[in-house]
Amino acid sequence: MKVGRQTTLRDQAVLSGIGVHSGLPVTLTLHPAESNTGLRFISAGLGGGREREVRAEIGAVTATEFATVLGDASGPLISTAEHVLAALRGLGIDNAVIEVDSPEAPIMDGSAAPFVAAIDQVGIEVLDAPRRFIRVLKPVRVQLGSARGEIRPYGRGLRVETEIAFDHPAIGRQALALDVRPDTFRREIARARTFGFMRDVAKLWSAGYALGASFENTVVVAESRVLNADGVRFPDEFVRHKAVDAIGDLALAGAPLIGAYRTVRGGHKLNHAMVTVLMADRSAWEYVDTPDAARRIRGHTEPAGGFTAPAYGPDVS
Repeated sequence: MKVGRQTTLRDQAVLSGIGVHSGLPVTLTLHPAESNTGLRFISAGLGGGREREVRAEIGAVTATEFATVLGDASGPLISTAEHVLAALRGLGIDNAVIEVDSPEAPIMDGSAAPFVAAIDQVGIEVLDAPRRFIRVLKPVRVQLGSARGEIRPYGRGLRVETEIAFDHPAIGRQALALDVRPDTFRREIARARTFGFMRDVAKLWSAGYALGASFENTVVVAESRVLNADGVRFPDEFVRHKAVDAIGDLALAGAPLIGAYRTVRGGHKLNHAMVTVLMADRSAWEYVDTPDAARRIRGHTEPAGGFTAPAYGPDVS
């Protein structure tokens, strides 16, 4: 595939399932789109013939508690958008219209793999228009309590470096570093599933979350072990899924990123803060029409450093 050209789907792909938080049935259809359309969500299940559309970009984020929620002035439109966005961005798709008939994307098996399979089945079309990238020019850092994030210049596309630490014998400290390409996305992280703790179930249900969660779509962790009969798909499946979420949330920058994103104890809230801070600092990035690693980035060759910047201010979820 010519990395310098925009892409879309060759045909529409349809997936059906339930929302992990709402528990409601949902059908999601991925439609091909013209050059410069970007990634857009359309809700066609509002009743009365109404239809709403929102572009997958940072200004459309309305909440980040347990999932990434996109909407507009009329309110939320689509929740749990991160897995389908991760699949599209991970496979290098620039333009698609994502139609949903429910307020939440289907959770499928809890990973991005079903979306990858659907995209692979219909294929990817290369368009005539040049692809536009966002290239990071200098390190930008955020901190939210114990969660820390940094995005820095990196010449070979998008890299994610994710670290988690849970005081739990089934998880503990896990770390993953990955250059995100279609082959590495498919092989290394697409199958990693979302996870949750049994101790949190009652609290989540009372707050209206996780109503559709089950062993079919969530890695369920009890006091000392994973409860799923088939165990985990990777020894470090938990951190791999955090990388999937990060890629989906970074897609909200609005274009493929050329940079390295390091996150420690992160989640949707930190990812949202990172993209918000990066895009707000116009000296920290530029648009380019080539991912050429040989081009110097305005003299910046700084390695990853400590997280010494002040915390990102208000809680935006």
